[in-house]
Amino acid sequence: MAESAIISRHLRMLWGCPGTELGVVGWPATRRERAFVGWHYWWQAHLLDVAVDAANRVPTPARRRRIGAIARGIRMRNITGWTNRYYDDMAWLAIALERAERTQELTQARRGLLALEHKLYSAWDPEVGGGIPWRIKSDFFNAPANGPAGIALLRLGRVERAQQMADWLDATLRDPESGLILDGIHLPAGEIERPVFSYCQGVVLGLEAELAVQTDDERHAARVGSLLAAVEEHMTTRLVINGGGGGDGGLFNGILARYLAVVALMLPGEDKISETNRRTAAAIVKASATAAWANRLEVEGEPLFGFDWNKPARLPGGSAGAGKFTAGGSVTASAVPERDLSVQLSGWMLMEAAYQVTAAGL
Repeated sequence: MAESAIISRHLRMLWGCPGTELGVVGWPATRRERAFVGWHYWWQAHLLDVAVDAANRVPTPARRRRIGAIARGIRMRNITGWTNRYYDDMAWLAIALERAERTQELTQARRGLLALEHKLYSAWDPEVGGGIPWRIKSDFFNAPANGPAGIALLRLGRVERAQQMADWLDATLRDPESGLILDGIHLPAGEIERPVFSYCQGVVLGLEAELAVQTDDERHAARVGSLLAAVEEHMTTRLVINGGGGGDGGLFNGILARYLAVVALMLPGEDKISETNRRTAAAIVKASATAAWANRLEVEGEPLFGFDWNKPARLPGGSAGAGKFTAGGSVTASAVPERDLSVQLSGWMLMEAAYQVTAAGL
């Protein structure tokens, strides 16, 4: 039902071109949104990623076609190629394209995936102390770029670089007091930006869990355990992920849920601690999904998820109050955040994550 709601409310052909689809970024949409004047590259990357989830859950020709259509839509709307100036954006798209190729045989985007891999790998900057910047020529090196880039590069076989990224994140951005991952650091100045976002925790959990599988190095599983405990303590209430937002922030909690499911399904180890960590990760996903579903609105028989899964969803009154780009390149929330595609994608991501952990018997 979450999938169906986004398909009916948000998915549209790009500029009338057959064989393309993208997500309209608001519902109800403004005229500019329907024309894809604003389209938000990284939101579309997550649309592609969760479309892959759906095809893996129940493979059908329509779902496979949709994956190809979204990939073509992204490439066409980006106009100049597959890449852009933001390393976090490119990392999210690399993750989605790699999964689409590996699990759904999407071969048409191989050149794009290679271009993204090259950008992410070559952005590593040892001269200032490692990490990759948020965007080209920036002095800000943050978790939302290095976490997903590490995951993408690991899945593309760049194990050593992924491990370097995980070590850099742990040494540079883990808060010694809370145990959570901080936003980023300005280099070489060394000034740390201290906001704590849920998706920063998610990508580090996912990266460390997959490194634990790939390397058999005990430090990665240990980091998962300590970060998971910090997330449970500081970012959940009765196991439901706290808060949420709209605009770009609408994706944050869905990303955390996705990578909690990765921990639940992939974290290795037969010992009691590993089993407890897997079950804790699964429990957060399931409790959050139960809350989000209980607080949804039903609109024409399909769910509309709230931006905060602990609170009842609100119905957008129309297309007024749409989110806007800031000077820094981020997207603000709509006046009613539920109108944002990002919020609804998070709800769909959460439901797919809950399916994955329950199907695994967790």
